[in-house]
Amino acid sequence: MVKKEKVAYVFPGQGSQAVGMGLHLYTQFSSARDVFDEVDQTLGFPLSRLCFEGPEDELTQTINVQPAMLTVSIACLKAAEEIIGSSLPHPDFVAGHSLGEYTALVVAGALRLSEAVRLVRERGRLMNEAAAVGPGGMVAVLGLDGKNVGDICSSAGTEISNINCPGQIVVSGADEKLAEFKRLAEIKGARRIIRLKVSGAFHSRLMRPAAEGLKRAISGVTFGEPLVPVMANVTADTLIDAEAIKEELADQIIRCVRWQASVENMIASGVTRFVEIGHGQVLADLIKRINPAVSVLNIGDVDIEKQVEKWWTEHRREHIKGLLEKVIQSEK
Repeated sequence: MVKKEKVAYVFPGQGSQAVGMGLHLYTQFSSARDVFDEVDQTLGFPLSRLCFEGPEDELTQTINVQPAMLTVSIACLKAAEEIIGSSLPHPDFVAGHSLGEYTALVVAGALRLSEAVRLVRERGRLMNEAAAVGPGGMVAVLGLDGKNVGDICSSAGTEISNINCPGQIVVSGADEKLAEFKRLAEIKGARRIIRLKVSGAFHSRLMRPAAEGLKRAISGVTFGEPLVPVMANVTADTLIDAEAIKEELADQIIRCVRWQASVENMIASGVTRFVEIGHGQVLADLIKRINPAVSVLNIGDVDIEKQVEKWWTEHRREHIKGLLEKVIQSEK
C-alpha cells in the first residue's frame, strides 16, 4: 500500500520579526489584507503599520511583536491559499514555537483570529510586567548536551527554557545567575553562549506572575476542538480537546519549549514534509538539524509566489510518484 505523504505546518515565534514584514502580502493579496485589517480593527490600532514601517524598537516590544508575528503567519497562509486555492496540501499536524503555538491553534480551528491576537497581546503585556518584577534574560548554549546543561543549571540556579535541536539549548534566569551559568558552561566546553534579544527570562519560574494573569485571560476565551492535531510545546504530545489546550497555554509560559521532541514525535507519526509559514526560517533551520532526511520548505512573506510554486511542484511530484507506485504494486 502506498503511504500518503504527511505534512506538518509549523509557525515561528518571537525573535524572527523584522520591520517591513507582511507589506508585500498586504499590497498583493486581498486575503492577506483582510487578515491585517481584521487585526487592526480588533486591537484598535494599526498593528499593520507597525509591521510595515516600524519603528523597530516599538515593533520588538513583547506586547507588539507577539500579535505581529501571529498576524503575518496567518496572512502568509491566506496568501498561499489565494495563490493555489483548494489544491493547497492540508496539514496532518500543526505546531508552533512558543508564541507560534497560538498561530497553530488558529489554523487548527481551535481559536478565532480575533481572540488569538487579543490573547497574545495580553500575554505580551503580562510577560513584560513579570520581567519588570523579576528581571532576567535568556541565553542560547551551543555545543553542550542536555545533561550537561541541566547539571550546570542546577548549580547556577537557572532553567532550561527551550530544547531546540541537537546542540542548541536555551537557558533562562536572573542576570547574575546567567553570568554564573556562562562561567560554568565555558568550563564544561560550550562552543558559544549567545545572549538573546528578549526582555525577560521567558519559559521559566520568573514568569509565574504572568502565568497567573494568563490563566485568567484564557478562562474568558472559548476554545474549540482542533480540526488538526496540534503538537504541544510542553508535553511534545498532541492536543485534542479544549481543556488540554487551556492547560498547555497556561503551563507553556513558565515551562520548557520541547521543540526538538515535538518535531521528532511528528516524524515518528509519519510526517515527511515540514512547511514553515511566516516571516524568517528559524524553524526550518532547526528541523534540518533535528533530522536532515525530512523535507523542509519556507512560505514566507517576501518571495511567497516562488515559494508556493516550489511547494506545489514538489507536492504534485510526490503525488504522481505515489500513483505510479500504486500502479506498479497493483501489477505485481
